[in-house]
Amino acid sequence: MDIELQEDLIISWVRLTGLLKNIRLTRGMIFNEAVIVLIAYRRYRQDGVGVVSFREICDETKMLKSLVNRTIETLVQKGLLARYDGEEDRRTTYVRPIPENLNTYLHVHEKTLALVAKIIEIVGTEDAEAIVRVTNKLLEAGFDSEKYLD
Repeated sequence: MDIELQEDLIISWVRLTGLLKNIRLTRGMIFNEAVIVLIAYRRYRQDGVGVVSFREICDETKMLKSLVNRTIETLVQKGLLARYDGEEDRRTTYVRPIPENLNTYLHVHEKTLALVAKIIEIVGTEDAEAIVRVTNKLLEAGFDSEKYLD
């Protein structure tokens, strides 16, 4: 395997994550909060309700269940999400956005979308789609760095 390519990928990854961290994609909200609301908001746009289980959020974000729980608790206190137990299985907890309070999130989301639009303008639609495709390919393959580092 080409060690130069491997090292180039590491450096690119580090530089990209540093760039994304430094530009603060979610100004006005804590990053984890914005990500969780985005998941519920996308579902809300699809079905008009936006119900998402904790498990789906953990699977989608790769956050620890305890972090998801704390973050959701904060979002419930802020009035952005409602939390409730499942009807069929009480062990499953769900959240959904509170539509009348979505403007708080949408203000942050609009700024994030403007920033991402600028990134797409710089890299081009084709490369932006390639980034999404490669990221999804890694996730669908069940890529977990822990099993490769042992």
